[in-house]
Amino acid sequence: MRRSMKLATPLLVACCATLALAGCKKPPETQTEAQRARAVTVARIEPRPIVGSLTASGDLVPREEAAVAPEVSGYRVAKVLADVGDYVRAGQTLVQLDPTLLEAQIAQAQAQAAQADDQAKRVSGLDGTGVLSQEQIAQRRYQADIARANLRQLQTQRRKMAVTAPVSGLILERNVRPGDLSAMTTTPWFRMARDGQVELSADLSSDDLTRVRVGQTATVTLPGGAVAQGRVRLISPQINTQTKLGEVRILLPVRSDIRSGGFGRAVFSDASANVLAVPETSVRYDADGASVMVVGADNRVKRAPIQTGARGGGLVQIVKGPPAGTRIVASAASLFLDGDLVRPVEGGAAQAQAPAKAPAKTAAAK
Repeated sequence: MRRSMKLATPLLVACCATLALAGCKKPPETQTEAQRARAVTVARIEPRPIVGSLTASGDLVPREEAAVAPEVSGYRVAKVLADVGDYVRAGQTLVQLDPTLLEAQIAQAQAQAAQADDQAKRVSGLDGTGVLSQEQIAQRRYQADIARANLRQLQTQRRKMAVTAPVSGLILERNVRPGDLSAMTTTPWFRMARDGQVELSADLSSDDLTRVRVGQTATVTLPGGAVAQGRVRLISPQINTQTKLGEVRILLPVRSDIRSGGFGRAVFSDASANVLAVPETSVRYDADGASVMVVGADNRVKRAPIQTGARGGGLVQIVKGPPAGTRIVASAASLFLDGDLVRPVEGGAAQAQAPAKAPAKTAAAK
């Protein structure tokens, strides 16, 4: 018994030594949070020139509007020869008045003028003869002049029985019907756009007006989504004292889809301004609005809501949001949650790196 215990003691010591050595062996190394962090490209909110950032909205109006109204009163409209949408030439008859009553007046005036002329001729050469007083002779000559003037007035009215277009252009509005009585009113029978030209009347602030010049090109988006290239024709020389805005007129090409009274939005393609901006790719849009992912000093990200402004050249203006110099994730497609740790890379594209694998165990470590 005592001999068997002596044999077991070395075995127990060996087993304890083996367990002790096994306990001292290092466990497999694991990655830290910093090592697992994804590498991402960051951009900064900073002043940048946004080309095409200047925009303006306004109404489509005729470049020059012409009104057509009768010049004689008291005559019935016999025919209306033009309608809305017609393009008419200068001098073209738009309305024909009924001349029946006037023709009778002209015939009567012609007879009176002929009689007055005959009376005036009879006293020719009688000045100073005493046959008639000088006053009677002058009266006959005066009556002849009055009769001729009345005839000429009626003949002029006959020419006015055809109401014509004062300029060439497009008829925008018609307010006359056959049977209407001509009258000198403030409501014109027709409204026309001279030469069919329509332009965009837009208001700009005094600061933005300094970035616009006559002859500058602008891209105008029409109500239906179509686009037209225009040119700045006029810049208002004064600012409205109440709105603090000034008018800009952008002349557009003559097209059937450019209609007076519509709404348009102009983008001045060669106007630029330095504003706080970020790349368009960095802005995320969701149900809560626009936002960017800010990279803090501890390299952790946090969503920050922003208010965007002008766009152009792949940039978006930050009207309201984090201050200049703030680092943000350059790609909104990179999905992060608030508090995620990242490894920021300034400038060039960063490749998302997968966690490094633990070194394989060697045969000796097994």
